[in-house]
Amino acid sequence: MEGSDTDQKKPALDPAALTLEQAVRTLGLRREWLEADIAHGAPTNADGTLNLVHYGAWLNTVTRGDGDGTA
Repeated sequence: MEGSDTDQKKPALDPAALTLEQAVRTLGLRREWLEADIAHGAPTNADGTLNLVHYGAWLNTVTRGDGDGTA
């Protein structure tokens, strides 16, 4: 089926630079939750995107009670 819609690939997501909307869809979170985490110190890249590894590490630190998430 050349030329069909299935031949077109979706752009790959970059787990080191997800937009807020991409992170919401990928993680299945509510936008408000992610915005609240960012307001409380979750790390973002200079352009406002989210690195999933850094975000996961921050969540781990916060939920374990090891600190305030500013690792």
